[in-house]
Amino acid sequence: MSAAHRPGTTDRTRFDVLAAGAVLWRHGTHGVELGLVHRPSYDDWSFPKGKLDPDETLPFAAAREVTEETGQRVRLGPVLGDVHYRVPEGDKLVRYWSAEACGGDFVANGETDELRWVDVPHAAEMLSYRRDIDVLARFAAIGTPASTVLLVRHAKAGSRNQWDGDDALRPLSGTGHEQAQRLARLLALFGPDRIASASPVRCRDTVAPLAEAYGIPVLDVRLLGEDEYEKEPESGLARFRELAAEPGVTVACSQGGVIPHLIGTLATGSGVPGVDPGHVQAKKASAWTLTFGTDGALRTADYYPRPKG
Repeated sequence: MSAAHRPGTTDRTRFDVLAAGAVLWRHGTHGVELGLVHRPSYDDWSFPKGKLDPDETLPFAAAREVTEETGQRVRLGPVLGDVHYRVPEGDKLVRYWSAEACGGDFVANGETDELRWVDVPHAAEMLSYRRDIDVLARFAAIGTPASTVLLVRHAKAGSRNQWDGDDALRPLSGTGHEQAQRLARLLALFGPDRIASASPVRCRDTVAPLAEAYGIPVLDVRLLGEDEYEKEPESGLARFRELAAEPGVTVACSQGGVIPHLIGTLATGSGVPGVDPGHVQAKKASAWTLTFGTDGALRTADYYPRPKG
């Protein structure tokens, strides 16, 4: 017996085994192709997935397992859902992402001896388990994103009461710098193409480790700062939509006075699961993964409340 759920509806703590994987996709000659793997020990066809290593979190496990089983470098996209079922060790939960293949070579190994690229209809015919077909249906329903924005709230800053200078120059605390380093590792799983930030130092310092790792300059977007956004919310929204229209993946760092209104506005009337327009979370050092269609409409929204890994 198995079931599929969107994240947030499943209590992970009640499961004995945690695993993660992805629907691996690429643009082929005749459209989107999905990478399915054959496991000789089970003689089945499935999406690449595997158990978490000790102290590993789900998104890191998903990226690692897909690369190990397919040889493909990947960048994660939206979460597709949770699947759970019984195994000899107890109740198992698998969380699936959509993941774009970024190149690599498959080498047969003890876990997977074949990688086959097929279109969605053929994938539905090949997959050995109904639970995987449910995940495939979710992937097909949302499609591949035209663009992605990782909207980040800055990490923990030093105390406002103990800072005498311009608040825009208030730096990250020691904890904030640690959060920024962990955020860089998390955001790297999504393969950023560009990085933008509101003007305050604590915003720019939050994305500095990621920018350094990728050698990407940080674009200053003042309208994503609280002071500017409060004065010109329509201009701030318009500027964000410009970022969201850029193809590929954009990381944008903003503040707690901006993110809930911005995402709530984008999500209103969209019917996107996982976000309540009236109650958008935005903890310090958290991130939202937002994907958009070619029409600029919000398609998916996934919240990562704290950086780990």
